[in-house]
Amino acid sequence: MEQASDIKDIRIVLADRQEIFREGLKRLLESEPGFVVVGGAGTPRDVLQLVVDLDPDVMLLDLGLHGSDSLEILKALAQKPYRVRTIGLSSNIEEERLTAARRHGARGTLRKEAAAPLLFKSIRAVVDDETWTCPDPGSAAAGEMPAPAGTSVAEQAKKFRLTRREMDIVSAVAAGESNKGIAQRLSLSEDTVKHHVSHVFDKLGVFSRLELAIFAFNHDLVADIAELFR
Repeated sequence: MEQASDIKDIRIVLADRQEIFREGLKRLLESEPGFVVVGGAGTPRDVLQLVVDLDPDVMLLDLGLHGSDSLEILKALAQKPYRVRTIGLSSNIEEERLTAARRHGARGTLRKEAAAPLLFKSIRAVVDDETWTCPDPGSAAAGEMPAPAGTSVAEQAKKFRLTRREMDIVSAVAAGESNKGIAQRLSLSEDTVKHHVSHVFDKLGVFSRLELAIFAFNHDLVADIAELFR
């Protein structure tokens, strides 16, 4: 049986065009014990060099890289005996691209619409040599919600013009709740929840649930983001 001291961190490389997204995702991942982001880049050449230099366990690859860059990265990795396991992250990417990513060696695919707990779970799955296929982005269930926001969180909410109800939505989405789960807990209709989520996306300039979780983490919109993912 492995002792706690023998368990190694999962070393992760991020491949995404947007540096601000990579930085936010890095902070989010490293809020989870056992995850260490060792590098990030946005071009095929730089990404492949990171894999060679750092020998990571997992790569999170934006499948929306310019043109066919993401598939070129996968093809190049398939030609060498690298141990890195790749999870393709997609945002409004057609199923054909997801299928192509898996065909060229991606161990998993996950929509950016998915909640952060699913991302954590997918990383651990591929490290255990399992495959991971995009689940329903609204299928993640959440545990208990955190206590009401404190003063600093309230100040941030005011800064971004978020109402009390929209702050409920931010916390729920960051914790991995589906629209159905949020609706049941807040005694709202699913259509109303969808409306609130859309408004939050517009106000914060994000386009997916994962991006919202990252934004909430970076801008202190939840009392203790690390506790949300237990």
